[in-house]
Amino acid sequence: MKDIARQSMGIKVESMDLLNGQIKMEAHASATYLAMASWCEQNGFFTSAKFFYKQAEEERGHMMKIFEFLIDTGGNPLSPEVTGINHDYSSIVDVFESTLEHEVAVTKSIHNIVKKARELGDIATERFLDWFVLEQVEEENTIRDILDMIAVTGTEGVGLQMIDNQVANWME
Repeated sequence: MKDIARQSMGIKVESMDLLNGQIKMEAHASATYLAMASWCEQNGFFTSAKFFYKQAEEERGHMMKIFEFLIDTGGNPLSPEVTGINHDYSSIVDVFESTLEHEVAVTKSIHNIVKKARELGDIATERFLDWFVLEQVEEENTIRDILDMIAVTGTEGVGLQMIDNQVANWME
């Protein structure tokens, strides 16, 4: 029965394996953003903390969206183990620069899955990932905008408080 079920899945096994890797990446992102929120709270960046709490929830939502897609296609989603979360940042700039690095890595991962799905003729997976491709454009743009704002504001004196206050502009 197990072999018959795998043969009749609506998703290619290679796509499923890649999407399970993406589930893990999204779970890691959620945990990382919680750690960033904690760092922000501890260092007086309360608006930025709210921003990262929201981001953590968003990443968990992305994970669940992929998880449910795998269920719907007859695949086998795996609950990820999350380790290696950084809790130590040198500054608010370090937090947002780390965020951008992470979002760029997520974008590359999603693009690679799209390319593989296309190569495999896994049209459902490719179409499913269209939303994620556009979501990553938005995610990267938001963080680049925040980093641009930080560069203009500066991190001396009241600049740090202004930065934290301005992050509210990117919270929906």
